[in-house]
Amino acid sequence: MRDFDELIKRMTLKEKLAEITQLYGDEYTEDDSTFMGIDYRFEANREMVDNVGSILGVSGAALIKEAQKKHLETSKHKIPLLFMHDIIHGFKTIFPSPLAMSCTWQPELVKESAEIAAKESAVSGIHLTFSPMCDLARDARWGRVVETSGEDPFLNSMFAKAYVEGYQGTDVSEQYRVASCLKHFAAYGMAEAGRDYNTTDVSEYELREKHFPGYRAAVDAGAKMVMTSFNALNGVPSSGNKWLFQDVLRKEWGFRGTVISDCTAIVEMIYHGFAQDEAEAAKKAIDAGVDIEMVSNTYYNSAERLIKQGRLSEDQIDLSVKRVLELKEELGLFDNPFKDADEEAEKKYILCREHRDAARKIARESMVLLKNDGVLPVKKNDEKKQKIFLTGPYADSRQMLDLWSAYGEEKDCLTLREVLSDEMEISCIPGIGILDYEKEQVENAVKAAEDSDIILLALGEEPLMSGESNSRMDIGLPGYQQQFAERIFAVGKPVIVILYNGRPLAIPEIALKANAVLEAWFPGTEGNHAVCDILTGAYAPSGRLTMSFPWAVGQCPIYYNCYSTGRPSKNVYISERFSSRYIDGQSVPLYPFGYGLTYTTFEYGEVILSDTVMRRNGSIMAQCSLKNTGDRAGTETVQLYLQDISGSRVRPVRMLKDFRRITLKPGETCQAVFQIDEEMLKFHTLDKGFAAETGKFKIYIAENASTGTCAEFELV
Repeated sequence: MRDFDELIKRMTLKEKLAEITQLYGDEYTEDDSTFMGIDYRFEANREMVDNVGSILGVSGAALIKEAQKKHLETSKHKIPLLFMHDIIHGFKTIFPSPLAMSCTWQPELVKESAEIAAKESAVSGIHLTFSPMCDLARDARWGRVVETSGEDPFLNSMFAKAYVEGYQGTDVSEQYRVASCLKHFAAYGMAEAGRDYNTTDVSEYELREKHFPGYRAAVDAGAKMVMTSFNALNGVPSSGNKWLFQDVLRKEWGFRGTVISDCTAIVEMIYHGFAQDEAEAAKKAIDAGVDIEMVSNTYYNSAERLIKQGRLSEDQIDLSVKRVLELKEELGLFDNPFKDADEEAEKKYILCREHRDAARKIARESMVLLKNDGVLPVKKNDEKKQKIFLTGPYADSRQMLDLWSAYGEEKDCLTLREVLSDEMEISCIPGIGILDYEKEQVENAVKAAEDSDIILLALGEEPLMSGESNSRMDIGLPGYQQQFAERIFAVGKPVIVILYNGRPLAIPEIALKANAVLEAWFPGTEGNHAVCDILTGAYAPSGRLTMSFPWAVGQCPIYYNCYSTGRPSKNVYISERFSSRYIDGQSVPLYPFGYGLTYTTFEYGEVILSDTVMRRNGSIMAQCSLKNTGDRAGTETVQLYLQDISGSRVRPVRMLKDFRRITLKPGETCQAVFQIDEEMLKFHTLDKGFAAETGKFKIYIAENASTGTCAEFELV
């Protein structure tokens, strides 16, 4: 690592402030209003542009090489630019949305997707991606659940680690690697009422137990950057939160990398009511340890005056500059400012067959079969020549990509009609749009449905109905889709519903009336090939939910690992009337965390423990038999949950601690075996720190968070 102290001494204060400012760019142009594709979007001058440290939102090997070359020609200190982008789940080859990928329960697949995304990004000139998103998601009204790994801290941590390792490898300077920026620190997923950018109020116990583990896993995996969140957490906006960034992130967790604000989040502290003007916003962010200001200029405009007033020290600026320079050094940019940008490699790797095949494989694994009364898989070579009718707004749509699909394009996706037509004889009339309704088209579709033997009904949300700033009050099927579905159900033929969406939906009528329901999510570039693989039985579904589906929006937020209440349902001490429940609907989810079906069935045996007593620093074994009771091979995700029966703080009713994906042939039996150790029992106690407390515990080995056989043991 170079020693940057001398370089920093030679830099003027304005040059330093430009180095820790990020500008936004669109495409390279010689237009006088921009420079290297930089769309100023705020007051900027030539000195800032000539010395800016990083650029957001520009890609393309030729463009970035030219931009870097011009920058180094004008840069007095020859400091290379750092190019960053939101590469969330693929660059050009788009994988399923992160929420969908988490439903694979296979971190190795997420790592593979990140490696491919890094490769396509790197050859296109990108150095750093704003991923993974480590926010825990519980409220399906929040649009950004589509970018998360769901509601469970254990899985969230596993996937956070996998993303970082996939992007960065063991050495981020190596070929085809990009730096990783975890986001959004912290508790952004707890926005009140599921409304994006809204405030959050979370106890430290809840933060440490549920929310911090995912961020910590990404830090421990070596993520090079951390992004602040938009929300105010317990009254303090993240971008000005010293406790989060100085005490927790740097002192407790030992993070030595770079911190960046989210887009314009520093100046937004004025609107939070946390800073009276830009100068105070800049001071609070710098004091909190935010090194780079993304797409606003409070640092550049205010820090010099703050230093003269004695409210900041130049040493604080120097420290941030040093962190930025060290990141560029780790990426190898001082030796090779173009890194992997390569026009020929772009042609070779972007959307290549290998990458497309991986996208198809991962999409298959991400889809969750929610219901099947025997109509799936569809027999494409049936001697009876079934008349198969495809309808619904997603029947002939290419909208397989969500809001955060980088440079993915719908033209690279095939529609469900196109893919299925290659496999079987079908007829297709969409009949309705997501929000559009034409009576004639509906009647045409209903008439065709009446003349069919089996109906495929493709429903869902528009991609722009989820993602950033896309919160929804009603999370049922939008538009007239429910009414259209009722018309199709009334025909009386078997109906298979395929859902394309970015969040759990409240679909009780669909769940009741459909013969089968396949959750496809926004499945990416090869998504409909994956849907076809499952519908035709070429692949048996194996995805499991990582977010609970509610019966109704009024249940939100709903999640499995809630804390015990003094009046749970079926409390032996009180009547059901006075328990924690709704008087007009269910308290439990429509489809729980961990739920998912396949094309066979499994039978679980009783939980057997190697001992009913665990001693300090010891362990016990838990196992149960698993038998494939169906007529075809299948994969079951066997889940291990623990419950701490009593503690110095209230504890969740269940906590996922481990799982096994087991594939069995028809009639085959095996033992699902788990080791339980003291580390699994630890939590943030009332007065003993992070520790395991003696007492009784329950073990559940289950197919989802609402089922399972149980056994007890005691820690002594």
